[in-house]
Amino acid sequence: MSLERISAEDALGKLADFSDVIDARSEGEYAEDHLPGAINWPSLHDEERKLVGTQYKQINAFEAKKLGAALVARNIAEHIQRDVLDKPREWQPLVYCWRGGKRSGSLALILDQIGFKVTLVDGGYKAFRAALVLDLPQLAARHSYRVICGTTGSGKTRLLQALLAQGAQVLDLEALANHRSSVLGMIPGTPQPSQKAFDRLIWTALRGFDPSRPVYIESESKKVGNVAIPEGLIEAMRRSPCLQLELSEDERVALLLEDYDFFVKDIAFFCERLDALTKARGKDTVHDWQARARSGDVASVVRELLVDHYDPVYLQSMKRNFEHYPQAALLQPSDHSMAAMQALAQSMLKA
Repeated sequence: MSLERISAEDALGKLADFSDVIDARSEGEYAEDHLPGAINWPSLHDEERKLVGTQYKQINAFEAKKLGAALVARNIAEHIQRDVLDKPREWQPLVYCWRGGKRSGSLALILDQIGFKVTLVDGGYKAFRAALVLDLPQLAARHSYRVICGTTGSGKTRLLQALLAQGAQVLDLEALANHRSSVLGMIPGTPQPSQKAFDRLIWTALRGFDPSRPVYIESESKKVGNVAIPEGLIEAMRRSPCLQLELSEDERVALLLEDYDFFVKDIAFFCERLDALTKARGKDTVHDWQARARSGDVASVVRELLVDHYDPVYLQSMKRNFEHYPQAALLQPSDHSMAAMQALAQSMLKA
């Protein structure tokens, strides 16, 4: 037998050594989070897992194990028929399930008996998650950050995209979170990742960065929509040098109308989202914004949102949380276009 085991801590740094990383858990467990680059070969599908669990509780463990064994055997046979018959002898998979037990063990045993070199993660996903959580703070502290600050609509995301295109190291937390980090920041049709998946995406990105080069990042609050930035990273960001991006009010309104065009196209959705500001701004103000938006005057609503709501809150937060914000170097693109942001990124990286 060539079946081997690896600790979750060792797996953190050796994932690239394997031909494939196989998650033997159900589709739902995999969707919540999984090891970086893992593919899903469920030993038990979601409904099957529920069925076995019900038998375990309502009948007894022996009957549940018999049913589970039959279902697992059938599913593994399907995976082998579909995904393994074309694999060369040199194929070396890493296999895991929730705790490194029966589901991954059954798959690994059969692959081992075929003649493949198979490795199991001791403790499974649960141990990997624990190791990742311990590793994240020290990984975050390994890098130096340049925090792009600026009021809503100043083009922070566009500048990050331009810096990335120029070869800079960029950690775009809003892109990883599928959210634009405000009450109105939800992106229609794009669900946010789970907290566990968000942590893993950040961990994976940080592992790929060169510690000798700066990482550009936006001045986020502790949460991006429904997910929280890991504590070690938010602390490192708040200790880092700041860069203040500034655009005129007219340019900011124009940028937001472009980047949030889904609100312009769906006024009913925009008005629905504005309801979330009732507690902060009052019913009368929100109703006025909604009426003007329905009449087609979205631009004036956006302008008031910026000046009366977002700007004061943002500036207070920056002064309170980012210790180097008062000394932030000023960045002033010629306008809100991507071309202007690309020119600014070039000049920043030449300096």
